[in-house]
Amino acid sequence: MQTHLLGYPRIGSNRELKKACEQYWAGKTSIDQLLETGNAISHQNWKLQHDAGIDLIPCNDFSYYDQVLDMTLTIGAIPERYQEIASDESRSELDLYFAMARGYQKNGLDITAMEMTKWFDTNYHYIVPEFQKNQSFKLFSNKIINEFISAKQAGINAKPVIIGLITYLLLGKEKEENFDKLDLVSNLLPVYIQILTELENQGAEYIQFDEPFLALDLDNKAKEAYELVYNEIRKQFPNLKIIVATYFEGLKDNTSLAVHLPVDVLHIDLVRNPEQLEEILPLLPRSLSLSLGIVDGRNIWKNDFEKSLQLVKKVIHEIGTERILIAPSCSLLHSPFDLDSEKDEAILSPEIKEWLAFAKQKVHEVVALKKLANNPDYHALQLLAENKKAIETRKVSTLIHNQEVKNRIAIITEDDAQRRNPFNVRKEIQQKELQLPLFPTTTIGSFPQTKEVRSWRAQFKKGELTAEQYDTLLKQETERTIHWQEEIGIDVLVHGEFERNDMVEYFGEQLSGFAFTQNGWVQSYGSRCVKPPVIYGDVHRPHPMTVYWSEYAQSVTKKWVKGMLTGPVTILQWSFVRDDQPRSSTCKQIALAIRDEVNDLEKAGIRIIQIDEPAIREGLPLRKSEWQTYLKWAVEAFRISASGVEDATQIHTHMCYSEFNDIIQNIADMDADVITIECSRSQMELLNAFADFKYPNEIGPGVYDIHSPRVPSKEEMVALLRKAQAVIPAQQLWVNPDCGLKTRHWDETEKALKAMVEASREASLEYAVQEK
Repeated sequence: MQTHLLGYPRIGSNRELKKACEQYWAGKTSIDQLLETGNAISHQNWKLQHDAGIDLIPCNDFSYYDQVLDMTLTIGAIPERYQEIASDESRSELDLYFAMARGYQKNGLDITAMEMTKWFDTNYHYIVPEFQKNQSFKLFSNKIINEFISAKQAGINAKPVIIGLITYLLLGKEKEENFDKLDLVSNLLPVYIQILTELENQGAEYIQFDEPFLALDLDNKAKEAYELVYNEIRKQFPNLKIIVATYFEGLKDNTSLAVHLPVDVLHIDLVRNPEQLEEILPLLPRSLSLSLGIVDGRNIWKNDFEKSLQLVKKVIHEIGTERILIAPSCSLLHSPFDLDSEKDEAILSPEIKEWLAFAKQKVHEVVALKKLANNPDYHALQLLAENKKAIETRKVSTLIHNQEVKNRIAIITEDDAQRRNPFNVRKEIQQKELQLPLFPTTTIGSFPQTKEVRSWRAQFKKGELTAEQYDTLLKQETERTIHWQEEIGIDVLVHGEFERNDMVEYFGEQLSGFAFTQNGWVQSYGSRCVKPPVIYGDVHRPHPMTVYWSEYAQSVTKKWVKGMLTGPVTILQWSFVRDDQPRSSTCKQIALAIRDEVNDLEKAGIRIIQIDEPAIREGLPLRKSEWQTYLKWAVEAFRISASGVEDATQIHTHMCYSEFNDIIQNIADMDADVITIECSRSQMELLNAFADFKYPNEIGPGVYDIHSPRVPSKEEMVALLRKAQAVIPAQQLWVNPDCGLKTRHWDETEKALKAMVEASREASLEYAVQEK
């Protein structure tokens, strides 16, 4: 029996990679310094796993931005617009790489970034590959080979982790019509063969191909492509030990396909779908070993050893020990780094900490499960006893349950999820109340959090600023931002959210049933890290959360200021969620808490309230047959949160980095008066779903990509608005950025928003001329 990991967090124990990348982008450090940081993180990760006793240690799970973008650069799938950078020998490979991720706007070049979307049903974002008909590929970057050599030099005969060929193509997007990206299999396969040849020549024994699409719905063409690719790989490399890793779902109707691929090891996710063992074991060929993903790679709860061992022993009974590997369910990329760094008991109580395991602890859980499944020694049995005690303590803890919350959930009715009148009636009332122009401008909520703002928060937490001093500073920054928005002519203002740390953490800190960490950081995209709250118990709102700042912001302007809230589904999705009750129950609890806040905002005179739900699409089950069950409770949760207000109060929602075609009816069912969406990277392509559906409510398609440092011109935004008007009536359109501006700098923000307001006015004038 062996142990292995599918991947390990790459941001570093103290977010060293984030800081190193941002310093490099700012021109404050050299490329050599950035590479040194990356190498140090990789070596620390390998040593940690080696010292813990992991048998097969992954390499190439490290990335400076995104593993999918790494593969895109490796195989030379570089879009044409980057060719000038790619052919410039004075620029490094990393500069090209970062330009593809973030866009490029200097030295006379102005190049948009590649699209970004969610990695399956996680909050991790990947850079979407772009494909052309008859596209050719070549080995452009040697990153995979170089990282294997680096590990070997460190004394680790590592297992290279590579995105499987079929999964890589399915993750991408056709950039022209009348061709299927799977038609590129035969063009891409020779490059994969070349990579494997290099790795085998360097002494690689195991290769892990990540093929999560094997756990999704596949058509016959994709299934045939899987067989073709792995038959050719086996033919070319009879001695390489090939692992195919599936995760985030069960194999289900793809079970026969997966177990009969000519590979050596099949990894399955027994956290998400333990039931799949029943189908897999009877079909398992004698030549195939099984990797059991029994430690949850996506949540932070301590593994229940007794429960996991039941699964392991079931497999041992069928196939013995030699064909078993023990592993986390998926890459530990989605877990925080190390629970040992949580030292402040005022932030994370010892009782709750005892229930948790971060990435480092999960490594030791994997090793412990191997020892317990074989002939356990005294130390292993002691670990089992300690684990059982922690699991039992959590079950009986008085921290978890609140009967008043349970009673309130039990009496929810259909009326609680209904606005008083349909949208067409509300729209007329809102037009009279709000008096907004055609193409009204707004932003998504947050404004840049400068070093000064972050330092105030840090000083306040350390006791170096009093509550009164901190409040005064934030009010000054809020008022300055309100007046700046007035000056440039934005129609619906926001207060800037300077008092907030994170759009989920901020609310979790004020809701009962949530716990927090000091260093529980997880990569969201690139250098962006988030610190998800831990939902350990029943959720309710003890007091108003945002009314104070919304009321203050509205008091310093005659224009409308939006109340800004995070929706129940997004709070759920972007937290580590309790696993002792259905997610739908936890979501309803959060929805009632947000409903109370919405009602209090309305009472305070806030007439426009935004309830952000960027994670609605992300939360979809990976199998379409399970979508409607999820969508029913997710949409209901949003409507519960939004439906307690009068018709004159305008409810907005925001979604980003999602494909909407398949769920457009459900988005309409949310019945938000206005939805703002990310659209600029896709050049308004995402708007087509709303147009084809004839979406009845108002829409703000983003015209400014805030995840790139480049500043779009007025002309670029006008062009995007023309594309929008070609498919959506002008009376339904709002003008806004793609997302919140928290991560941007003020100089970029000011230029871009001024151009956005000018673009709105030009679009309005063009429309007036057309109407005449």
